[in-house]
Amino acid sequence: MSERDLKRIEVLSDVRTGRRTVAAAAAVLAVSERQAYRLLARYECDGGSGLIHKARGRSSNRSKNEGIRKYAVELVRTRYADFGPTLATEVLLEKHDLRVGRETLRRWMMADGLWLSRTQRRTFHQPRLRRESYGELIQIDGSDHRWFEQRGDPCTLLVFIDDATSKLMQLRFVPSESTDSYFEALHGYLRNHGCPVAFYSDKHTVFRVNKPDAKGGSGMTQFGRALAELNVEILCANSSQAKGRVERANRTLQDRLVKELRLADISDIDAGNAFLPEFVERFNEKFALPPAKAENLHRRLNVQVSRLADILCHREQRHLSQQLALAYDRRQIILERSELADKLAGQYVDVYDFADRPLEVRWKGHSLPYRVFSKDQRISHTAIVENKRLGHALATVKAQQDIKHMPTVMTNSAKGGYKKRGRQLYGPDYKATIEAPPAVEMTA
Repeated sequence: MSERDLKRIEVLSDVRTGRRTVAAAAAVLAVSERQAYRLLARYECDGGSGLIHKARGRSSNRSKNEGIRKYAVELVRTRYADFGPTLATEVLLEKHDLRVGRETLRRWMMADGLWLSRTQRRTFHQPRLRRESYGELIQIDGSDHRWFEQRGDPCTLLVFIDDATSKLMQLRFVPSESTDSYFEALHGYLRNHGCPVAFYSDKHTVFRVNKPDAKGGSGMTQFGRALAELNVEILCANSSQAKGRVERANRTLQDRLVKELRLADISDIDAGNAFLPEFVERFNEKFALPPAKAENLHRRLNVQVSRLADILCHREQRHLSQQLALAYDRRQIILERSELADKLAGQYVDVYDFADRPLEVRWKGHSLPYRVFSKDQRISHTAIVENKRLGHALATVKAQQDIKHMPTVMTNSAKGGYKKRGRQLYGPDYKATIEAPPAVEMTA
């Protein structure tokens, strides 16, 4: 008998001995008074066994025939072993005219080992112990969020956190998670702390070449190449749980930092970056932990400022044609004729693409003057855009489309006619200008 049946026997016994009324028994048993009279009659007639539900031990009137169960499970096992219960239910009805409830089929598949429940599929990650020394491992990640709430556009916060102490090492607001933004944040980190032993990141394309058989490139990303020149290792985590230190810091920052920015009435990236050093200092005082070992494994940065700028930029080799031309970033670059340039036809030159100054073409350290023959700064229609950069990429495309569809202005030419003044896109960050002098009224 169940616990409910035993309770009913106890209450109805009190009714029979006069210690409790039927109305009181109905309230205790959570049934109607009419049902209480029925239970009392069954108890007086058959005793305690009369209170047991008559359907107990019998199969449900809504249950499927055992033959149908075996047939459905056998179909799933032989033909649809990799189907989930929902899709298998649809296929059985469509192809075999077999109507089975989704949850019914789920129970059958679980009983026969064809499907694992959510609890069974759950994986557990063993906690990883902290590194022992400060500066031994720095976890890095970008958190795309509405940091300024509705006061400003969404942006990304780059987070550098020490694994041994949970100390925030570097925070920086950027439009999106890109190589240039990480170069900028890395420059500030190296200036303030020096070179750590290693950085620990996810498998974002900034840090890892996700296509090992790529025909071009050196097998490493621009960020990886820069760290190799600085003698700093880059390690990629296999899961987000492996770099849980920075992931948990992101969640904390999305709560605390957002509210701090609101109280300070900050609504743009520049003001936010100016506010971050003070916030980091207060945050570390509250949450940073002492390392297991007192040694600091950061190494001094022994690189000149000019050399560091050459490291923290996009740098690629390009083949120089017989016409002293090379292609880079959907542009054709032609070197100016000189005694040195004339000797370089058919050789490889280095292209240095800086974020804050014009592109440079060099050969063995010598800068070569050039001119741009054609400009096409549109984002390719087949460009691969990471999810974290999608918002920034769409904003760039929209700005270009708005420029492209602006009305053309008719101006008076030198020969007395009229001509169209065009639109021009320039610069590596897709800034746009409109070349449009005041319109001249046309007369008949």
